[in-house]
Amino acid sequence: MAGVAKVFENKDIIKSNADKRQYRGLELTNGMKILLVSDSETDKSSVAMDVHIGHLKDPRELPGLAHFCEHMLFLGTEKYPEENEYNKFLSEHGGMSNAFTSLEHTNYYFDVSPDNLAGALDRFAQFFTCPLFTPSATGREVNAVDSENSRNLQSDPWRLFQLDKSLARPDHDFSKFGTGNKETLENIPKSQGQDVREELLKFHGRFYSSNIMGCCVVGREDLDGLQAMLVPLLEGVVNKQVDVPRWDQPPYTEAELQCTVVTVPVKDIREMSVVWPTPDVSEHYKANPGHYLGHLLGHEGSGSLLSELKARGWANTLVGGQRSGAKGFSFFSVAVDLTDKGQENTDEIIRLIYQYVNMLRREGPQEWIFRECQDLASMSFHFKDKESPRVYTSSLAGKLQEFPMEDVLSAYALFDQFSPDHINLILDKLVPSNMRVTIVSKKYQGQTDQTEQWYGTQYSVAKFSAEQLQKWTDCGFHENLRLPMKNEFIPTNFDLVDRETEAPILPEMIKNTPLSRLWYKQDDRFLKPKACLNLDFISPIAYMDPLHTNLNALFTQLFDDALTEYSYMADIAGLKYNLDSSIYGLTLTVKGYNDKLTTLLLKLVEKMTQFKVNPQRLAIFKEMHGRNLKNFQAEQPHQHAIFYTNMLTSEVLWTKDELLLALEEVTVEKLQAFISDLLSKMYIEGLIYGNVTKSQSLEMLSQVEDMLCANSQTRPLLPSQHRKLREVQLPDGCYFLHKQKNHVHESSSIEVYYQCGLQNTENNMLLELFCQVIGEPCFNILRTQEQLGYIVFSGVRRSKGVQGLRVIVQSSRPPQYVEGRIEAFIQNVHDVIRDMPEEEFGKHVSALATKRLEKPKKLVQQNNKYWTEIISSFYNFDRDIVEVAFLRTLKKDDLYRFYKEKIALDAPNRHKLSVHVVSDTSGGATSNGGREAGEQQLDVAQDGDNKEKDGFLPAPVLPLPTVVTDVMEFKRDLCLYPLPKPFIDLTKAKAKL
Repeated sequence: MAGVAKVFENKDIIKSNADKRQYRGLELTNGMKILLVSDSETDKSSVAMDVHIGHLKDPRELPGLAHFCEHMLFLGTEKYPEENEYNKFLSEHGGMSNAFTSLEHTNYYFDVSPDNLAGALDRFAQFFTCPLFTPSATGREVNAVDSENSRNLQSDPWRLFQLDKSLARPDHDFSKFGTGNKETLENIPKSQGQDVREELLKFHGRFYSSNIMGCCVVGREDLDGLQAMLVPLLEGVVNKQVDVPRWDQPPYTEAELQCTVVTVPVKDIREMSVVWPTPDVSEHYKANPGHYLGHLLGHEGSGSLLSELKARGWANTLVGGQRSGAKGFSFFSVAVDLTDKGQENTDEIIRLIYQYVNMLRREGPQEWIFRECQDLASMSFHFKDKESPRVYTSSLAGKLQEFPMEDVLSAYALFDQFSPDHINLILDKLVPSNMRVTIVSKKYQGQTDQTEQWYGTQYSVAKFSAEQLQKWTDCGFHENLRLPMKNEFIPTNFDLVDRETEAPILPEMIKNTPLSRLWYKQDDRFLKPKACLNLDFISPIAYMDPLHTNLNALFTQLFDDALTEYSYMADIAGLKYNLDSSIYGLTLTVKGYNDKLTTLLLKLVEKMTQFKVNPQRLAIFKEMHGRNLKNFQAEQPHQHAIFYTNMLTSEVLWTKDELLLALEEVTVEKLQAFISDLLSKMYIEGLIYGNVTKSQSLEMLSQVEDMLCANSQTRPLLPSQHRKLREVQLPDGCYFLHKQKNHVHESSSIEVYYQCGLQNTENNMLLELFCQVIGEPCFNILRTQEQLGYIVFSGVRRSKGVQGLRVIVQSSRPPQYVEGRIEAFIQNVHDVIRDMPEEEFGKHVSALATKRLEKPKKLVQQNNKYWTEIISSFYNFDRDIVEVAFLRTLKKDDLYRFYKEKIALDAPNRHKLSVHVVSDTSGGATSNGGREAGEQQLDVAQDGDNKEKDGFLPAPVLPLPTVVTDVMEFKRDLCLYPLPKPFIDLTKAKAKL
């Protein structure tokens, strides 16, 4: 076939036994590698293209150009010049798109309804042959990149990553600033006479070469059909004979090693990271030496490094393992969080790390440990659930340049070459002379002497002393550090349980008593030896005041801490648990291979009922809990807007300040008494789903109840204690405004919430369809055209059975101005719906139906959908089928009526709440004659002649809001919505028992 040089058939590509999809690998004559995946059952098709060039190849004088190029490819091509054509097409056909730029990859991907793969693919393929990079889009989109960068400026992970890069060798590409901003992509180039658009064209023309591209497609078509669709569109991509870049010299040499970097974070976090540059061993993926060492240094069981650190009260968590760099260089790291005592003993922590490394050298690489890792990875591969098509294609496209076609599905999952030499190759690099240490803590505030260029991070660098190097080099061994024991949690029984005859297609209630209610569903879709157990332990004391809320949270944290050594072995064997606090009590989930699930469950409940508070650990976690509460101040402004919207609309929601104040009251005695009270009187509601029988499920719950009754004397709640919180009901025609200040970020944010009433099938579909119709134009107008900010979101907000439309924007513009632009868009929706052709309306209905009918790809995802119905008290287990059937009956007039009644500016049933989070940092909104910045702009927009400016929609005249200053007074004067009615009749469900 024209364009195809090599073909790798299905039999050549290693896949799991359970994978029924068909595969074909192609290498085109232009050097592009393609993986075709035919899946007759997929409810979404997807394509991803990975270009093996990332920001390490940015020109030195244009930081962020690769990332900017990624942004610009979405904004028009020669064949499809409209800027939003690609995303509009996807939105109308149930799809979405995204992209990312990393050190050495730029990855683009989308999904779409299966019947529209060809149309989406045609639009997508033009990115790589004929992008426009129009001057107007180039000028505007640099603002989006700048806004994206601004969002990250106060994010500790971004700041620390760039600090690592900035402290590398200045002549190494690793040292570059990859995101870019307005200075690097507009102001500085202009001042130097550079045309950024021309540089974009050069960059794309130089590096977007077919021979370093990998494309993966998942579709319903057979392999021949996919090949016939894809090859003609991609065989014309030009092969520019680009070599995949390599960096065989490490980013850190002796000048940058043997040092400690101390740095001040934004949030109150305390971490230490020890990093060693290592050779790039990615080509030895069948030996996987980094995984072997990461498994041991990151182990959390008995005899581990973490166990010794916890015993000394120096750390609570530890992560160890290989960290990817780029072709030619890599890293190995051990990162620990630090307690107060840990901060004072960092040198000793490093000494313990080397004592563990010395133990590994003394014991030598152990084949039984390698084989255990191999078996666990192989088990995971062969019983792997499907992923969403867009996640799958994006991942595989990136692997096509990294691995031979036959190994592209199994690389790093299947490894069978025990290679002590490669393990020792990395282990030999774990020495003090090859080490860098970074310590992150607020304690260094005011004690640093340097500032990182791009993020403003405060830091200092100090070389190791001769005494430190000697201490770590000659540290010897520690008697408590040893290799892990064999893992008894590795499953041995992978059989499927007996299938039930005439099994219900939805969960059924199999137990209902004053103490408990149990829902059960045997898996009949995924047919894997896995199960999910969910138990809600409901108690009215869990959220009765801020003190009890803190006690509940601390109990779950201490419980997890105390069980780490035991549960970690189950975790790495594919059986995980979570005990989480909630406003109604505790939620216990256990999910994974069902073979040892009951063993873990009973151990967890036994520990719950016999839990004794450790005073030393409580002191550590109490302090950490307090820091986490304070760290809310450093969250993104849009997260603040979401929180305050929740606070204003919830019947009860404790603030961070209330929780912090009550934390002072926490004592060992109060926590021990709380645990006893919590477990002594409760109601249990549960769901067991997966490879289990009804009798096994009933037996599991019976054993849990027996243990609770025996150890905690558990009794049922009174009927009047079965109480759930409700949502505040906003009155007709209201417009409330609440303002808060953000003291950390330069950006401000706004959430506008249009409350639409109680959830039911009709209301749900009208609201979701409205959000489907406005989603793409809202993003296109507010973000792409008006450039209000990087974060622009519109969608459904649901809480406690009540729902509405939410629009969230995080922006450098003042919230008052942004709200005017949101309302201008909302007003324009009137004409959009009224004038919408029936064919376009039908596309939106089909697109929403496609999204709603997309089936969960994993057993745990299906479990979560069922569990959500239970904890919300709706019990509409067949929701997607029921609601899509109703959706297909809706007419355009129904949507227009919904808009006119509930959303439009003059809607009689409009319930509007606006939350403004205003930046008061030096770079944020400033005052203007006693008024907040932006008010004057908004007044002009309201009082002017409503002429469009710069092509923008004219701003409407807004009514004056009712400003909410006292939240409790606001809620006191409003009604509450009733609780949602169950979709099914629970009394009839009882009769089946």
